[in-house]
Amino acid sequence: MTTLKPALELQARAAIAARTEALFRSSGALRDGHFLLKSGRHSDAYLEKFAVLSDPAATSELCAFWAARHRDPDGAPRVDLVAGPTTGGVILAFETGRQLGTPAIFAEEVKATDVTARRAFRRGFRIEPGQRVLLVDDILTTGGSLVAMLPAVEAMGGEVIECAVLVDRSGGTASLTSPASGRSYSLRALWSLDLPTYEPGQAGCPRCAEGTPLHAPGSTGAGS
Repeated sequence: MTTLKPALELQARAAIAARTEALFRSSGALRDGHFLLKSGRHSDAYLEKFAVLSDPAATSELCAFWAARHRDPDGAPRVDLVAGPTTGGVILAFETGRQLGTPAIFAEEVKATDVTARRAFRRGFRIEPGQRVLLVDDILTTGGSLVAMLPAVEAMGGEVIECAVLVDRSGGTASLTSPASGRSYSLRALWSLDLPTYEPGQAGCPRCAEGTPLHAPGSTGAGS
């Protein structure tokens, strides 16, 4: 990863955050209302990631920030593989891999007989022991999707170089610790937001107390 002086690093990150925010806002991805998130919590703001990911030029520009960070000055990639969780992570992993010139794969959610969910690499996807893996995802609220991927990468012997997301809406509170190994991994977001989330019900959620209709965006009935 390219090393910059602290002041230049802060300037670069601020510029990237501003550009990421501009792309989300220009696409209409930041919405106000009363939303059910995938985590089960409620929010009065929602980021519709596919408003951005449906724009190939915007997606390519965002992934270019990651590719530049994980490329040597001579253009050689510093990772061997890019991986993301379904669904938005698939688009991001493949575009980032395309720019780096590395393979890209994705992990799907699978449920055991006891209904517990985990992430698994299927469809013949492989991570060879010692391969350097960049994990990418779209919107992070609790970090659940990335955390669920960590044991799958570790089980194949991959080395997670970094976990990268477009937007961290946790306010910096999310922790990426593998439930299998107990190891913690670094998180880097292009843009960070402190958007509060609430427990469902009138006692915890102000929009529930107001009686505002609840929306469940996303293809599975819940958002990011």
